[in-house]
Amino acid sequence: MNTPLRYRHIDSPVGPLLLVADEDALRVIEFDNPRHPYKRSPEWQPGDNAVIREAARQLAQYFRGERREFDLPLAPQGTDFQRTVWHTLADIPYGETISYAELARRVDKPTATRAVGAANGRNPLPIVLPCHRVIGADGSLTGFGGGLPTKHYLLTLEGALSGDDLFG
Repeated sequence: MNTPLRYRHIDSPVGPLLLVADEDALRVIEFDNPRHPYKRSPEWQPGDNAVIREAARQLAQYFRGERREFDLPLAPQGTDFQRTVWHTLADIPYGETISYAELARRVDKPTATRAVGAANGRNPLPIVLPCHRVIGADGSLTGFGGGLPTKHYLLTLEGALSGDDLFG
């Protein structure tokens, strides 16, 4: 890798978020206690760059209810299948949810619901690639790398849930 990966923690209403980027693109957004921690690398250096500053700015706007879509260069690292699933997440509109089965249909793998769910769970750029908008077929909130309370918070922020809804 030619340019170093920089990382910085930012505060958010869902707890600290770790942002990792090179000079070209955002690579990772990680919750404080992730279900699947992103593998640390010696190439990671503490600090800032323009991509991280812009991601922090846009995330702050999102949490204030001022931003519904992100406009950031992204470079999630994964298999071709995982990247297909992750990029498809970006097409789920703000304030809407879909099921895992619907996500599988959208990636043209209608019988691969479990594989799609696994890829969704390994999304290295949550919030920006909105894996929180994928829910159970019965409308229940299911596993989320940031925890179900965080998923509930994000969906409530977006108006997909009322503050009174319970998560399953």
